[in-house]
Amino acid sequence: MAGAIIENMSAKKLCMVGGTLLVCQILAFLVGGLIAPSPTTAVHFIAMKCVDVQKTHHKTKWLMPWGRNQCEKIPNFEEALKRQIKANDIVFAVHIPFVHNEMSPWFQFMLLILQLDIAFKMNNFIQNNAMVTLDVAMAYRDDVNDKWTELAHSVEQRKLKCTLTAPKTLSSEGHYYECDVIPLMELGSVAHKYYLVNIRLPVNESKKINIGIGEIKDLRLVTIFQNGGFTKVWFAMKTFLTPSILIIMIWYWRRITMMTRSPVLLEKVIFALGISMTFINIPVEWFSIGFNWTWMLLFGDIRQGIFYAMLLSFWIIFCGEHLMDQTERNRLSGYWKQVGPIAFGSCCLFIFDMCERGVQLKNPFYSIWTTDVGTELAMAFIIVAGICACLYFVFLCFMVFQVFRNISGKQSKLPAMSKTRRLHYEGRIFRFKFFMLVTLACAALTVVFFITSQVSEGHWKWGDMTVQANSAFFTGIYGMWNLYVFALMFLYAPSHKDYGDDQSNGDLGVSSTEELQLTTTITHADGPTEIFRLAGKEAQE
Repeated sequence: MAGAIIENMSAKKLCMVGGTLLVCQILAFLVGGLIAPSPTTAVHFIAMKCVDVQKTHHKTKWLMPWGRNQCEKIPNFEEALKRQIKANDIVFAVHIPFVHNEMSPWFQFMLLILQLDIAFKMNNFIQNNAMVTLDVAMAYRDDVNDKWTELAHSVEQRKLKCTLTAPKTLSSEGHYYECDVIPLMELGSVAHKYYLVNIRLPVNESKKINIGIGEIKDLRLVTIFQNGGFTKVWFAMKTFLTPSILIIMIWYWRRITMMTRSPVLLEKVIFALGISMTFINIPVEWFSIGFNWTWMLLFGDIRQGIFYAMLLSFWIIFCGEHLMDQTERNRLSGYWKQVGPIAFGSCCLFIFDMCERGVQLKNPFYSIWTTDVGTELAMAFIIVAGICACLYFVFLCFMVFQVFRNISGKQSKLPAMSKTRRLHYEGRIFRFKFFMLVTLACAALTVVFFITSQVSEGHWKWGDMTVQANSAFFTGIYGMWNLYVFALMFLYAPSHKDYGDDQSNGDLGVSSTEELQLTTTITHADGPTEIFRLAGKEAQE
């Protein structure tokens, strides 16, 4: 039996392969840190207060905050009171982007966040559980001389979560509340050059609409989108890595089909992991540059979910197939207790994503965080997912510990044998243990870099050189998983090395027939148990 490449490759060649992969991993981090800009950009706007005295509908007339056909503006609400302009006649207008700039499909997505500047007044303070009603519409155009075309329109309600640091007394009038930001809109593509947002705050005392929301002074809009420079680097990485994984996957399966035996479970799972990695690599995002595909964000989430579900399942099966005391091996049904919860959790996350981004395909102003029930449900999903992730990592560490303990226990009980032969078996076991530690390191590195990216400022400056930490995180981790899958399929592919013709048999001091009997691969159904069993039998004889 030939065994896996990781078992039969010389230490020198294995170090060369490992060194090459390490260099590629460092390059993946450097590409994001030194070449790519920050992944996202946030642009802040202050909405202009336009007067709509004609009470025109947004479909017939859009109010522009500046330009040739700009609206009639007022500086503040005190001016509106002097001129007896009603609140229903005021429209907050924001043009995206600023003057002499334009949006681009390279920005990939656009997220709008709303922030209200509300001042405290004794006779007009924010009531408990106050809800603000927004009549919001967005339009687009691709030339400054074109007419605005409606993109979306909706009447949305958002809950105000504001606190006043000063005491609620007459002397505190004029102090501003500290309000949480309000999710307003999310677009899955940026297919047009110019966007216009018109927001109305309709007031209706009989229906209690926008009553008890305080004295609104200004409305601020934050636009978040992906940097075009980062998008180009990201697309280039996906374009480069796709054929690499695809070629190694075809090569891997070809070597398996050349074997006289049928593929075992672990070989099938490794191949499935390669398929999921290829699926997430295929750069279909290139089409989003020329087509208005608003579903790309949802499609990207689905691809990532499939890959991570496959990866988590692979780790469980990978450890389980190397537990030498495992009774049911080489059967997927033996892992239903471990793989089942992973599949169930993935389905739950898919449903949660469909409730958010799935609905946004029809109404981009929708957000699951706008209601108490939706917020509690979303928080419950996040908390449960976090707890499950922690429990999974602990369980994976426990399985790796079991594998190491079983191998070390049986290894110490091996009868005395020749030094060369003992080193041969110990070399195989050491390589397996090392690869298991690399697996844990990949999982831990992902978590560490995620936490680091959340608490860091996004970039580090060393002298004249600026390193984009968040970009390095995205490209580095993405490159790491590709290199991990590449190494897995290469090192665990069946080796076609014929020990009967290899001169190393003389070094081990055994015949060709005996070596074929003693050699086994951890991807074979017999696994490492066979190594210890045959070695023990040899010593007894």
